[in-house]
Amino acid sequence: MTAIRAEGLYAFYGTTPAVNGLDLTVPTGATYGFLGPNGAGKTTTISMLTTLLKPTAGRAEVAGFDVATQPAEVRRRIGIVFQESTLDLDLTAAENLRFQADLCGLPRREARGAISAMLDLMELSERGRIPVRQFSTGLRRRLEIARGLLGAPRVLFLDEPTTGLDTQTRAAVWDHLDRLRRELGITVFFTTHQLEEAEHCDRIAIIDRGKMITEGSPAELKSIIGSDVVVLRTEDDSRAADAVSDRFGLAAELTPDGLLLRVANGSTLVPRLCTQLGLTVHSVTVVPPTLDDVFLHHTGSAIRESGTGAHTLSNIGEGLR
Repeated sequence: MTAIRAEGLYAFYGTTPAVNGLDLTVPTGATYGFLGPNGAGKTTTISMLTTLLKPTAGRAEVAGFDVATQPAEVRRRIGIVFQESTLDLDLTAAENLRFQADLCGLPRREARGAISAMLDLMELSERGRIPVRQFSTGLRRRLEIARGLLGAPRVLFLDEPTTGLDTQTRAAVWDHLDRLRRELGITVFFTTHQLEEAEHCDRIAIIDRGKMITEGSPAELKSIIGSDVVVLRTEDDSRAADAVSDRFGLAAELTPDGLLLRVANGSTLVPRLCTQLGLTVHSVTVVPPTLDDVFLHHTGSAIRESGTGAHTLSNIGEGLR
């Protein structure tokens, strides 16, 4: 079954297409990620799929209902976690969920049970009566996910769900999301520019400038690259480059980090390099293909993290990654 389907989806801001002819199919029960840099069209896509923005052209269905002609039916079957926090900091965790239950039209008795279940599910039961202002950023994110799940949605949308979180908290949030998907059988659709987050997906769509560049599982996408990166440091990297060419028939690139080779299976080459190169090997590193390599392969640019914590596009000429 299909949880989300889009055909020829467009969204224009003025004359500029933010989403440019998107075709999309998301299986029911999958964790599906939209990977791309800021400004790629990810948030605009999620806004159309959640009925917050009407498509300029094309059509999309969520949980079997058209987002343009049946928006109320779509809203009854989805949960949303926005990139920016929308919690009321002066209310307690339970009060925030109570307010959401009212918006969802849950009867009071049913709402009490649902609120208790969500607090328990997200391991927030002991903090239910504490004002959200006293919560850490990670606890607030867990509460927002609980709020998104309150109406028992069939599809949970998350827009940059771990923006601003440290590595440990980000991992904890994903542990919760992975467990929720398994236990509740919901479809999780999220946008991200965090490469490590995309590894949690069953399938990934790489999007850039409003277009889907490629789509597949993380393993499928990385198999397109097909080569490991081997970085070798020796007593004389220049001589080693000649020896690699003569003895192994491989092209090697001299870099400030050492001698760089791209080979199909780096781990099998390393023992031969160490024993047959004829030079002392100081260090060797094998790096398998990454999703950054996939993005670089398809777009000519890499998603790179800047010093501010945001991800930006870097030109291919700037270096390896």
